[in-house]
Amino acid sequence: MTLLTALLCGIVAVPGVSFLSLGLAWLLGWEPPEKTVTKLTALCYGTCTTLALALALGMAITGQHRVVAELGSWFVVHDYRFPLRLLADSVSLPFQLLGAVLVGVVGRFSGSYIHRDPGFFRFFLLLHLFGFGILLLFSAATFDVVIGGWELVGLTSVMLIAFFQHRDEPVKNALRAFATYRTCDIGLLVGVVLLHGQTGSAGFEALSQVHAGEATLLGLLFLLAAMGKGAQVPFSGWLPRAMEGPTPSTAIFYGALSVHAGAYLLLRAQPLLQESRLAAGIVVAVGLATALHGTLAGRAAADTKTGLAHASLTQLGLVFAELGMGWTTLALWHIVGHAAVRTLEFLRAPSMLHDYHHVHAAAGGALSTSGEHYKKLLPESVRRWFYRLALDRGHLDTIVERFLIGPVLRLATGLQRSGGKNTENTHE
Repeated sequence: MTLLTALLCGIVAVPGVSFLSLGLAWLLGWEPPEKTVTKLTALCYGTCTTLALALALGMAITGQHRVVAELGSWFVVHDYRFPLRLLADSVSLPFQLLGAVLVGVVGRFSGSYIHRDPGFFRFFLLLHLFGFGILLLFSAATFDVVIGGWELVGLTSVMLIAFFQHRDEPVKNALRAFATYRTCDIGLLVGVVLLHGQTGSAGFEALSQVHAGEATLLGLLFLLAAMGKGAQVPFSGWLPRAMEGPTPSTAIFYGALSVHAGAYLLLRAQPLLQESRLAAGIVVAVGLATALHGTLAGRAAADTKTGLAHASLTQLGLVFAELGMGWTTLALWHIVGHAAVRTLEFLRAPSMLHDYHHVHAAAGGALSTSGEHYKKLLPESVRRWFYRLALDRGHLDTIVERFLIGPVLRLATGLQRSGGKNTENTHE
């Protein structure tokens, strides 16, 4: 193993070791003091950031554009093998650095925000698991490994939405997010299986062997998975509900990293979008529809976090449109900039609202509302229709429940009844 591959492995291994250490302490019945946990978190992600910077510097000095770490196979069945392979290149390295820095910032902020909360240790345990999952996702060299990181990110996301579990609403909203994730994740799982069947590999380089017709199907399957994590229309309803979680986890998940996992998947799937104009066009259409929805619904948001969630939707929609158009470099920098800014906005939301009240009082309540000049371009009846649409968030929850959840539940009920009848016949 070379120095560069060791640095790459370290970026993923350090948060994994931190999670295992805290998890072992919990299993043994020892809950470390808050200062110990926060210092471990700072050391963990400070180390990850240093390793990512050292890896970038080493690649620049040696002129290497790709660093691949081969860690053997998880398992082998006949001709199939599940390779454990990590990758650092011009796409993954910015995401690795972004992930290490932002999880570290949120960890530092959380030490004060979650101070003396009964769930303090549980929060940091999940934060380290998320850090391991997101860095594994960003460092994966195959779609097989991507699935591993993808699932860890989804699991921790749901558990942190339901962090305040003594109330019903956080749990209900977490289950809503979980159902959306699981529905859309079918696209990633089926897509990877088809990719294996067509090329015999799930490496990113295998996408270049896929032809036009197959590229359309695979591109649409990966888009379905990306729409779930990226809260794209019509699967946007779970994102405002996710604001039930603590502000620090809201910042790292729905402002910075988790919501951009779908965009990262489409960055890796670019060969499919370049091969299939149909798939690329649908990505653009979904992105623009989401940007419009986020803009409208955000103007009717009743609280700061929900407003920021819809602002994130707008930017995510634009990122998807950029990816569909093939503007990968622009999309990459858009993601990095948006993730950094949105994280700081979420973390500062309580104090920003306090500052706004002071400014509002100092101005005698005369602060003008943004966007008024756009409203005046539309007739009153149209404005009222748009307001009702925005207030109900585009009726997306109703659409999903009627045309997706309802048919699935009816199918499940029918299968259950059919299975029950077959069982009775067997007994007779």
